[in-house]
Amino acid sequence: MQTKILYITYDGLSDPVGQSQILPYIIKLSGENYKFHIISAEKKENYNTKYKHIFQLLKKNNITWTSITYHKNPPILSTFFDILTTNKVANNLMKKEGFDIIHCRSYISAFTGMKLKKKYKEKLIFDMRGFYADERIDGNLWNTKNFIYSFIYKFFKKKEALFLNNADVTISLTHVGKDILLDKQYFPKINPSIEVIPCCADLDHFSPAQIDKTLARFFKQKLNIKSTDFVLTYLGSIGTWYMLDEMLLFFKKLLEFKKKAKFLFITLFEKELILKRAFELKIPLEKIIIQGSNRNELPSLLSLSTISIFFIKPVFSKKASSPIKMAELLGMGIPIIANAGIGDVDLVIKESNCGIIVNDFTDKDFEHGISQIDEILNIPESSLQNTAKIYFSLQNGVEKYASVYKQLMKYGS
Repeated sequence: MQTKILYITYDGLSDPVGQSQILPYIIKLSGENYKFHIISAEKKENYNTKYKHIFQLLKKNNITWTSITYHKNPPILSTFFDILTTNKVANNLMKKEGFDIIHCRSYISAFTGMKLKKKYKEKLIFDMRGFYADERIDGNLWNTKNFIYSFIYKFFKKKEALFLNNADVTISLTHVGKDILLDKQYFPKINPSIEVIPCCADLDHFSPAQIDKTLARFFKQKLNIKSTDFVLTYLGSIGTWYMLDEMLLFFKKLLEFKKKAKFLFITLFEKELILKRAFELKIPLEKIIIQGSNRNELPSLLSLSTISIFFIKPVFSKKASSPIKMAELLGMGIPIIANAGIGDVDLVIKESNCGIIVNDFTDKDFEHGISQIDEILNIPESSLQNTAKIYFSLQNGVEKYASVYKQLMKYGS
C-alpha cells in the first residue's frame, strides 16, 4: 500500500532551488512506495517559462501538483496572504484525498502543516532548512530596531518553538544545527526526534564524466584562460550571505604568491558590483573573469577550476546552513577554500581533508590558507569525489527521507 504524502513548499518548483533541491528528491522517492501531491508557490515569470516541462516531468513520475501564485508585495502582508491561500488549498486536498504524512519545507509551509496536523491528526515533518527568523536578522533583511520587524521576529520565534515541539520529526541540514536544537538554552522544549539531511547534489550531473571537452575548450578560449593559469573559482550568486570583499582580498593576497592566478566568478548576477569592488581594492581587472552558465554547462565551466572558494557570513543562523555548492564542487573533484563557522563545513573538511579552512579574514589567516594550497592540490580527484558521495550524494539524501517516512508510518500504524 502506498504512503500518501502532501509536500508543501513556499519555494517554487520553477525556481532554481525547486529544480535542484526539491524535484530530484521527490522524483526518486515517488513510485511504488510513495505517492506525492505537491503544493508550491510559483513566481509568475518562472512558472510561465517552465510550467510545461515541470508538468510533464511530474506526470511521467505519477506526481500530482497544485500551485498557488507567489506574492512579494506588500512585504509581510503578501506572505500571510499566501499562507491563507495555501491553508485553503491544503485543507481541500486533505478532505478530498487524505494523506498519511504532511511534509513541510521550511517555516512558511509549516504554518499550513500545523493547521492540518491539529485538524486531521496526521504525521507532520518540519523540514526546517535553517533558522528562518535569525537568517533575516543576520542578513539585515529585518531590522529589529523597527517595531514592526521586531514584532515579526518575536512572532516567528514563537512559531518556531511551536513547530519544533509539535512536529513528529524535524529535519536539520547540519549536525551543528541539531546540537543547537537540543540545547535547552536555546530550545527548552522540543520533540527530540531530529534527523540530519544536508543539501545533496546530483553527483551523476556534477561529475567529471559530464565535462564536454569541446565546450570546456570554448570557455577556455573565450575567457582567455591559459593552461599555466591558476584559476580560483567562485560558484553562485553574490550578496546577503556571501562575503565578496573578503574573497577578493583573499585573491589579492593569493596574487602575491601565484602571479598567474585568475579569479573566475561563475554567476549570472552582480557583474558590475564585482568589478567595482575589485577596482576599489586595487586588484587588476584583467585578473577578474565573470561568466554566467546554465546548469548543463556548469560541469564544463567548472573544469577550468584549480580550486574553488566560498566565504559566508559566520553568523548564528549559518550554523544551520548546508551550502549546496560544496557538494557540487566536490562532486567535480575540485578542492575548496571556505571560512570557519558555517554549518558542518569545518567538520567535513577536517574529517575528509577535502579543502582548506580559513579561521579569520586577516592577512595572516589568508597566508596560512594559501600555504596549504599546493598540498591540497595533490589530493586525488577521486578522493574528493568520494567525499561528495559519502556526505552529499542525492541517493543518500533520498534514502534518509525514505527512512523518516517509514519510521512515521511504523509508529503511526
